[in-house]
Amino acid sequence: MQRDSVPYFSQWETADMTLPVLAEGSAALLRDPLWQRSGAETVEDYARWAVNVCGMACLKMVLAARGEIHPTLALARACTAYGGYVVNELDASIKGLIYAPFVTYVREHFGLAAETMTGVRTSAIPALLAERPFFIASVNSGIRWPDRVPPSKGGHLVLVTAASPETIRFHNPSGHDAASQADVTMPLSVFDRFFANRGIAVGF
Repeated sequence: MQRDSVPYFSQWETADMTLPVLAEGSAALLRDPLWQRSGAETVEDYARWAVNVCGMACLKMVLAARGEIHPTLALARACTAYGGYVVNELDASIKGLIYAPFVTYVREHFGLAAETMTGVRTSAIPALLAERPFFIASVNSGIRWPDRVPPSKGGHLVLVTAASPETIRFHNPSGHDAASQADVTMPLSVFDRFFANRGIAVGF
């Protein structure tokens, strides 16, 4: 099952910031010329949040598929009010995305049908997409380099939009180039190396 023409959004306002962020950390985002599009009040606030909002970028893409465009940090702030993120003001750390509050948030705010799923076999994703058009999957962020073996699974979220018994297609909010960002297609066996067998199924 697949859904065509899903708009792509990076978790950075300037989509080619991934390699600088990998090299320098969030400080690189202080140079993002498009930061104000995020909905942040300051560039420092943007840099702090942008490294944590892969899930909000996935939500932004789902909403854009039905014609709605929302600033990424506006989504994050609203999700935080539900407990989807926990902000520690003492050390400026941000914990999340926390799935259960996120599901409540998107249901109440946007009328989306969302469900937290664990123990999901990679081979079961095509059947899952036959019931819900999107699956926000927990993967290792190294999926941008599919030829590598990741040290662990999970920790990053991508938006799966299509899958067959052989291949899977997804948008990666922190891909580092065109080939690793929108409509990335790879064999299910490769995806399985990065997939943590959990995520959030989402439908309209």
